[in-house]
Amino acid sequence: MIRVAILSFWHVHAHDYANEVLNHPDTEIAAVWDEIPLRGREAANKLGVPFIEDLDELLENPNIDAVTVTTPTNMHHEIITRAAKAGKHIFTEKVLAPTLKEVNQIVTAVQETGVKLTVSLPRLNDSYTLAIQNVIAEGLLGELTLVRVRLAHNGATSGWLPDHFYHLDQCGGGALIDLGCHPVYLNRLFLGMPESVNANYGYITGKEVEDNAVSVFRYSNGSIGIAETSFVNSNSPFTVEVHGTEGTLIYGTPEEKLLLRSTKKNLSDWEEISLPQPRESAFCQWVGHIQNGTEAKENIELAIDLTKLMEASNLSANENRSIYIKELITASIR
Repeated sequence: MIRVAILSFWHVHAHDYANEVLNHPDTEIAAVWDEIPLRGREAANKLGVPFIEDLDELLENPNIDAVTVTTPTNMHHEIITRAAKAGKHIFTEKVLAPTLKEVNQIVTAVQETGVKLTVSLPRLNDSYTLAIQNVIAEGLLGELTLVRVRLAHNGATSGWLPDHFYHLDQCGGGALIDLGCHPVYLNRLFLGMPESVNANYGYITGKEVEDNAVSVFRYSNGSIGIAETSFVNSNSPFTVEVHGTEGTLIYGTPEEKLLLRSTKKNLSDWEEISLPQPRESAFCQWVGHIQNGTEAKENIELAIDLTKLMEASNLSANENRSIYIKELITASIR
């Protein structure tokens, strides 16, 4: 049995991951820590497990094997690095950290200690994502020219997101770094890493962080990626478009169907593509890596690239210019 400590209930998905721990046959919750002790004690009491106020005490406990990290994003670097050095396996919510320099230090700590790290990037495992990858691999779209992914909700206008999700210092951003992460890493999955990033942020509700955002990725071969997100839209469907020289895929406009047109199949109309079964959740994959001594290589690579794209987007919006990825790489090693 893998004994897992929950580190913070700051994130809106913290309870979801706690439930995953409870529902998996090979894991159990051993303890709770929280940077806000009152919140942590309340959660621990509901779960029927100890609340440990001193993080060092928790990490030094030999009966705790692993941790889920759902602290404020600006605490990820410190918390995850400390957990890795204590020999605890780590499952965490995206983003891994706000900057590439921090992410590189986290990954180094994980590699040096041999603990197993997995980042929750859930849409990598969904049926439509797997089907889109299959169609791309078959060459039915030709050379990819444009990918557009949109994901939005009305958390800022309906008031159901917690107030701390609008704190720039805790979150490292707003709609893009939270909800927009999914369109960003799906663009990266389908198109690879771009040459440069240009982002524009909107502040519809006047909060400290953006609630409306677009980030555009430019590739050296002329391809373009577009990630769109918002906290201020009530009925915007999750949408994926993948365009190429020989065909187009669309998903979720608005039905949850994947449709293809391709000159390679002589299709005169849209053909619905059947969706495979989804892969197991990122949490279940993490447990498997712990049990089998394997590594989440693709997951970690995508998590690193996600931070690159988020950091570049924030810099682009702040400086009103395109940011080249090589700029981040150079800055991160200084």
